[in-house]
Amino acid sequence: MNGRLRKNIRIGAWVEIVQKHQQQNGELTEGTVRRVLTKSSEHPHGIKVLLDTGEVGRVKKVLT
Repeated sequence: MNGRLRKNIRIGAWVEIVQKHQQQNGELTEGTVRRVLTKSSEHPHGIKVLLDTGEVGRVKKVLT
């Protein structure tokens, strides 16, 4: 599922994100959404979220 639309992302969803310091190499991190940080309904680079592990990044893919 697309990570650019806020409506696709729910708290507790399993997602792949790219963190700010990993944008150059595109390394993805998997985790569970604790909080949605982006207020707008869409963002061209992905909705920013906070994972349960404390990592912050933009959603590239919603897995569940």
